[in-house]
Amino acid sequence: MAINLQKGQRIDLRKQSGDSLTNFCVGVNWGAIESKALFGLSKKVTSVDLDLSCIMLNSAKQVCDHLYSPLYRQDVLKQFGLPLGKLVTREGALRHSGDDLAGDTGGDDGLDNEIITVDLSKLSADVEQIYFFLNNVGKEDFSQIPFAKIRMYEGTTKSVKEVFASYNVAAESQYTGRKALIMGKLYKKDGEWKFNAIGDPTEDVFFGQTIQRLLQSYA
Repeated sequence: MAINLQKGQRIDLRKQSGDSLTNFCVGVNWGAIESKALFGLSKKVTSVDLDLSCIMLNSAKQVCDHLYSPLYRQDVLKQFGLPLGKLVTREGALRHSGDDLAGDTGGDDGLDNEIITVDLSKLSADVEQIYFFLNNVGKEDFSQIPFAKIRMYEGTTKSVKEVFASYNVAAESQYTGRKALIMGKLYKKDGEWKFNAIGDPTEDVFFGQTIQRLLQSYA
């Protein structure tokens, strides 16, 4: 049975069998904004382009690798001292499925829009923390987006074998004006990997600001 995480909850990456969870997917699902138009006779759909990203920190709390969209402009990245985006980490331990520019229409389809596959056995030994976060490229804030959900599961980008844990972020008033969401982190403690559901919305308008925030306030 999957664990339904609450904000701030920490869990061990162990299955009911007692085996460690080392190969899994971190998937994020969200919806487009749908509203009635023309006196309710038609429907207006506003695409929502969220970007799932992650950074990896070493024991010195320095960024040692990253996954984020290759579509980010180099001149903007340079303002934050960031390298170009990529979809595979250096050892191939983490892989990103690529950008979803729209979100679900017609309600939640139960599938993840963007997915990062994780193989902890391939991680460099110096990696101690991995932060997962979302940034909205558009003008909307999280109070307008119908849903955003993160889950950890065994499977692939195309099929789910078994859900290990899920964390639902509903549209709430606290997200008004907030365009970024620090979702959670994997961290190593006493040689064991654990997960912390953070769930903090921020007012960052560019994901470089979110990375700065993570390093200054969370690492």
